[in-house]
Amino acid sequence: MPPVDLPRSPAVSVLEGEKAVYVVGGAVRDLLLGREPRELDFVVEGDAIGLARRLGGRVIAHERFGTATVELPDGTIFDVTSARRERYPRPGALPEVELGATLREDLERRDFTVNAIALHLADRELIAIPGAHEDLEARRLRVLHDRSFFDDPTRLLRLVRYAARLGFEPEQHTDRLAAEAIAGGLLYTVSGSRLGAELRLLLQEPQPEALLALERHDLGRALLGNAFAPDERVVATASELGGGLAALAAALTRPVDLDRLAFPAHERDVVNRAATAEPLPTSDDVELWRRFRREPPEFAAVAGARGDAAAARRWLEDVRHRRLAIDGHDLVAAGLEGPAVGEALDRATEAMLARRADSREEQLAAALG
Repeated sequence: MPPVDLPRSPAVSVLEGEKAVYVVGGAVRDLLLGREPRELDFVVEGDAIGLARRLGGRVIAHERFGTATVELPDGTIFDVTSARRERYPRPGALPEVELGATLREDLERRDFTVNAIALHLADRELIAIPGAHEDLEARRLRVLHDRSFFDDPTRLLRLVRYAARLGFEPEQHTDRLAAEAIAGGLLYTVSGSRLGAELRLLLQEPQPEALLALERHDLGRALLGNAFAPDERVVATASELGGGLAALAAALTRPVDLDRLAFPAHERDVVNRAATAEPLPTSDDVELWRRFRREPPEFAAVAGARGDAAAARRWLEDVRHRRLAIDGHDLVAAGLEGPAVGEALDRATEAMLARRADSREEQLAAALG
């Protein structure tokens, strides 16, 4: 494996003198791949809370889980966690945590071998589950044991998420275990809020790869029902135009029950509204304004992805940002009131977008005409 060049940070500086502290998981994986880690996760072989209190900053402790959030005097905030063992009392249940584990036991509880690698801060020694380095070099995702998806079915979504982000493929046996877990209904043993949280994280990954990967073994239909039917081109275009929520909406043929997945109300409404978008025909600026002025941007993104993407882009990047030189106060001063004010502003807007009213005077005349 290549040498690990650990990013310097106040957290690293204050912790690297502690002999029992390790950087673990995805951060080490990304460092070994030459990627910038999203964040550094620190595990303490021993008492993380006690260590945190010795560092001299403000500490918020979570005794039950052996974790502590540390805020240093310079404002740096990071977490330290005691190495732990986990036991799953039933499929889909949250784990029961047992502290006092060794680092190796902590690594053995993780989801995939490539995430079961640790870097000792004190001497930069790498410690890994057997096969982890080989799987990293081969760019494959392998569970640590056969009950992995049975214990925590959200790992099915993490498998997709890591595959999309890293460009890795599931190892053959892992892929078979995933297929069996999906076919066996294990996804339904997990609370909707946990599944929804994983889905929203998936929407932050590269698209269309992440959403298309949900088609494997019908994972997407198990999660979202038969409305999940992604088209690669449409999802890619919607994602590029409108982001993750637009990509999800573009993958749906109709609204779905996102309440069950505990989506925030605004995100739920945006996705389900955008899922109904009909293909956008080639349109001029006035037509775009009439169609999209009361719709969320994601609706326009999906309509464009299913139809004229260039027209949707023009709406999203230009037309919807244009503003009149007049406002309602000008029309009230001119003698209008009530609904007539809004109707007049609409006339002025259409005239402006049709290039018939560029100046303030022309817009006022169009509004009052």
